[in-house]
Amino acid sequence: MTTTASITHCWKKGPDAPRRAWAFLRWLPLLVCLAWWAGPARAVEGGALKLERGDDGLYLSTVLQFNLPDLARDALEKGIPLYFVAEVEMVRDRWYWSDKQVAQTFRYLRLSYQPLTRRWRLSLSPQPLNTGGLGVALGQNFDELEDALAAMKRITRWRIADLTALDVDQGHTVQLRFRLDLSQLPRPFQIGAVGQSGWNLLVVRSQRWPLPEGAR
Repeated sequence: MTTTASITHCWKKGPDAPRRAWAFLRWLPLLVCLAWWAGPARAVEGGALKLERGDDGLYLSTVLQFNLPDLARDALEKGIPLYFVAEVEMVRDRWYWSDKQVAQTFRYLRLSYQPLTRRWRLSLSPQPLNTGGLGVALGQNFDELEDALAAMKRITRWRIADLTALDVDQGHTVQLRFRLDLSQLPRPFQIGAVGQSGWNLLVVRSQRWPLPEGAR
């Protein structure tokens, strides 16, 4: 409030106050753009999360909604594999203290193009995938990139928590984060990707569990 009063006083003082105000308004759009550009990457909200309680745990299903960044698509077509990470965190509400994390799980994906066969391959593993070897991973081949992306966006019955970690009498919040792992890019691409929005990919979605009675 003190700053605003000071600026208002300055604009009112002197015959050139209207000119100063107009100069400020001319630069305002640029200042807003700079503030937006300097801020963190914006998250894209994914599709709704479906949470189901099974005999041995809590399961999550959803269909992610995002477009592959142009620079990432170009890198794939040049034969450079891309790595993605899906992370789920579940916390229990506590009115008397900060919320408690009760579960956290990850999925790692690798998408690559095979020039010899002209096919796309999507690998999925609960352990990090890296250029040193895929380790234990499930793999599937696709003729078209869009088909591979559709499979990557679809998550079906992913067990995200054990029932022993949950308290059905308490509210929980489940947050899903899906991102492109830039740290797995070749070194020259990592340097070039810094600060470029063409590499930004982050999907975030949250869901309450169990749902309130009126929302079921």
